[in-house]
Amino acid sequence: MPGRAKISISLDAELVVEVMVLAGIGSPQDAVEAVVRDYIERGHRTEARVQLQDEPRREADLGQPPPQG
Repeated sequence: MPGRAKISISLDAELVVEVMVLAGIGSPQDAVEAVVRDYIERGHRTEARVQLQDEPRREADLGQPPPQG
């Protein structure tokens, strides 16, 4: 991707080969990048799910008057 900063890291070769096999990707760089992108996307989906679950509770809390005491 042009214009994006890149970094270089060292990884255990066995880990990279396993990622390549599991992902069905022949390039070590592409395989590891695919795993990282999937991890990030999964995190965003989880955040969205949690937010959707919390919305009804927040709306219910907003509709109730604060406790008097």
